[in-house]
Amino acid sequence: MSENALVVSPREGTGKGAARKLRAAGRIPAVLYGRGRESLSVALDPRTLERILRAGGLNTLLDITIEGRSDLGQTVALVKELQRDPLRGAIRHADLYQVDLTRTIEVDVPIHLVGKPRGIEMGGVLDHTLREVRVECLPRAIPEAIELDVSAMEINDVLHVSDLPLPADVKLITDPTLGVAHVAVPAAEEVPAAAETVAAEVPVEGEAPAAAEGAPEAKEAKEGREGREGREKGREKE
Repeated sequence: MSENALVVSPREGTGKGAARKLRAAGRIPAVLYGRGRESLSVALDPRTLERILRAGGLNTLLDITIEGRSDLGQTVALVKELQRDPLRGAIRHADLYQVDLTRTIEVDVPIHLVGKPRGIEMGGVLDHTLREVRVECLPRAIPEAIELDVSAMEINDVLHVSDLPLPADVKLITDPTLGVAHVAVPAAEEVPAAAETVAAEVPVEGEAPAAAEGAPEAKEAKEGREGREGREKGREKE
């Protein structure tokens, strides 16, 4: 039996009541569907599904056998959507998409950063800005993850989607100009320069702020000085 084998069984009942009964029996509701294929409501063991996904990732191909439906035979499917319990994290519902192994499909593949950027030694901070990328390929060619080497990055360096090393049989769908990783200067190091600028503009206690040359206040002060000087000279002449 395949390591990714998953046995499902058709289910008749629908709604919250039927779903509660399934979960009480240790199974969960799921839907199996695909292009040009009839949608089928099924039940499955969530522990088996969880084990498979933990070992191979969300894009693992599932070898599915439908109990009691030998007419349908075995099928291959991908997990399209999972609903989890918000508190315990347990799987509560699954959407399974039947794939045609001869046709390409679009999937989201996680990006893993590898290495330690040189810029970190100079005080930089690595920012992982894009966590996954969409690609198109045959189902059997789906990468588990795409690794990007960031060890040569220095401060202010940016790596883009176009820098991702994709296998030859995998086509990129995501915008290649999007940034994936960036070595940035810590924000805390930028604060002192801004603070100095602000401090330079704050007048010392007890001193009036200097008026800009040509401003009305400066002009009035100049005229006031000239007026006083003129009056004093007038008194000297008298």
